[in-house]
Amino acid sequence: MPLLLSINAPIRARIKARALAFTLAAVVATSAAAQSLPRFGAPEKHVDAELISAADAIVPGQPLTVGLRLKHESEWHTYWQVPGDSGLPTQIKWQLPAGFNAGPIDWPHPKRLPVGPLMNFGYEGETLLLTTINVPADLPVGTPVTLNAKAFWLECKDVCIPGDAEVKLTLPVKPQAAPSSSAALFKATQARVPQAALTASASIDANRIRVALSAPAGKTLDKFEFFPLEEGRIEAAAPQVLKNEGGQSAIYLTAAKPIAPDFKTLKGVVVANGGPAYPNGWAHVVQAPLSAGAVSAAAGTAGTAAGAGSSMSLWAALGTAILGGLILNLMPCVFPVLSLKLIGLAQHRTHSGPMAAHGAAFAAGVVLSFVLLAALLIGLQQAGSALGWGFQLQTPWVVAALTVLFFAIGLNLLGVFEMTMGSGVANLRAADNLASKSDWRGSFGTGVLAVIVASPCTAPFMGAALGYAITQPAVIALSVFAALGVGMAAPYVLLTVFPSLLAKLPRPGRWMELFKQFMAFPMFATCVWLLWVLAQQVDAGGVALALGVLVAVGFTLWALGLSQRGARVFRWVAVGGGMLTALTFAPIATSEALAPGARSTADAGWIEYSPDKLAQLRGEGKIVFVDFTAAWCVTCQVNKRVALRADTVKARFAADNVVLMRADWTNRDEKITHALAQFGRNGVPLYVLYDRQGEAAVLPELLTEGIVLAALDKVRGASRK
Repeated sequence: MPLLLSINAPIRARIKARALAFTLAAVVATSAAAQSLPRFGAPEKHVDAELISAADAIVPGQPLTVGLRLKHESEWHTYWQVPGDSGLPTQIKWQLPAGFNAGPIDWPHPKRLPVGPLMNFGYEGETLLLTTINVPADLPVGTPVTLNAKAFWLECKDVCIPGDAEVKLTLPVKPQAAPSSSAALFKATQARVPQAALTASASIDANRIRVALSAPAGKTLDKFEFFPLEEGRIEAAAPQVLKNEGGQSAIYLTAAKPIAPDFKTLKGVVVANGGPAYPNGWAHVVQAPLSAGAVSAAAGTAGTAAGAGSSMSLWAALGTAILGGLILNLMPCVFPVLSLKLIGLAQHRTHSGPMAAHGAAFAAGVVLSFVLLAALLIGLQQAGSALGWGFQLQTPWVVAALTVLFFAIGLNLLGVFEMTMGSGVANLRAADNLASKSDWRGSFGTGVLAVIVASPCTAPFMGAALGYAITQPAVIALSVFAALGVGMAAPYVLLTVFPSLLAKLPRPGRWMELFKQFMAFPMFATCVWLLWVLAQQVDAGGVALALGVLVAVGFTLWALGLSQRGARVFRWVAVGGGMLTALTFAPIATSEALAPGARSTADAGWIEYSPDKLAQLRGEGKIVFVDFTAAWCVTCQVNKRVALRADTVKARFAADNVVLMRADWTNRDEKITHALAQFGRNGVPLYVLYDRQGEAAVLPELLTEGIVLAALDKVRGASRK
């Protein structure tokens, strides 16, 4: 059998390679693990296939409806005629007697099958693919006829396996036929086959498509899904918004980029009001010429947010990134690191040459670190990981390691031990290293450390720019992140290039030693914050182990300090303590102790985010407020205390029966990463308010009571119309 694995042409360039690699790897893995796979139907397959008929006999000259019946093992699926972001449609190759011929497959409408950031279209459970067989009029009565076919499909769960089956059906030839035992299944399937095309019009503006149509006579359009009939036309995973505009329904879709020159007609299937709760469901083909025109702003924020990152210009993204970098210097998570530089600035204020060199080294460390972090993020995303900006603090052992680092810096500032740098140079204070004209490594390292702890704080000030960068080619994306580094490093570089700006600082003296010791306490405060983040990610045992490592590190550095002051015997105590620390932390970092743990919503009345639950609530006409947050996001915590936990806001949530949903991104969560991407974002915070019509409004990243109440007022006003 030929290899039937490929990836559709319309898959976005940034996921094409990983999808192909995933599919090919699945074939190899399946071959190696065949003996361990569960048995279902045919050996090593997870889909059973058989050929059945709607009638109990063949009648000469009358078309015969047959169906390929596919029974899927639980959680396995096959694909529709347009599979979506990945996959292959099922194929049937007929081997019919002379005079017989088969028409195309009449596909029942599929269901949406989300897979990470992708969206596929296909079937689960049991489905029937219908085909009409044309029967010759001169077929003699009385002689049975056998219809043969070979079916090919791609069956997928966590892996994808090519499937095939040879099927056949033998029926008698009679002057008349009666319904077969499967007639009810055929009737139910035919009801799911899209009917003739509806009258519709479509327009496109940038990458937003508006489809205006009316429901068929006697039907309503309250809930819908749109499935394209051509590949590469729309973003399969993008939000689809329904609006009632002047008595006519308008569907808003997102066009796939780049938009093909031959995209002149929108072809698809609208499935409306489907499911057990919607007994009046229907499915119709939509085929509408695509004209250029302005898409109505009434599409709602959800309709435009998905394209927000794409619609932002490069210059706007660069400007926003520089502004975000400037503001980063004021963030609590960054200040403890940058405060170390104040000591060096005070000592260098009369020597412009060394200061400029340190400024350049600090800027190089900041910009290079931002670019490398962004490159790592983009690379991991290309490889299939659903990650967002600030991903390094979604890894518990990284949080624990940063806690140890800041604890050690605090002990150094208090004078428990002395940092040394350079070969053959001992007992040099950190400030002396910074003051050395030739030793710029301290400034470069400070820039690197500042970026590691600062990057999760970037999204509140440049969410749209981050969303833009992640969707662009690598060169453009990295330039946006480099601009962020330029903004963050600019104040320090400015002070080193123009040392006269430091004239108001006191002259070096005893105050500097006291100031250095005082700055140990912001370091310890940062440790408290990091431990709090860790407590949101792991259980109490994991936090206790991290605290144990801090004790071991403290003991080691205390012994090191004594040895630096002449008590040489403590050198071996320090070595032993260091080995003990390493032997303690290494197994913890690679074990389940610091693996992400279960999370829960901290506030009463909030439910955990779920795409399915959100879709259900929107379908029921509920007002839903979704808080995309993370424990390591400082702005998120401020917004909670300032706005979301305010008595007036909580009372209003209760009065308006708002469903409160929290999407906690403290640990990696592909569902949340995908949801953020739908709004053109790649970081938190993000606040989305859905009204009773299911439309979304995105609130600002910095909240106040007034902002939240005003948004609720708009929803209340819209509900009264």
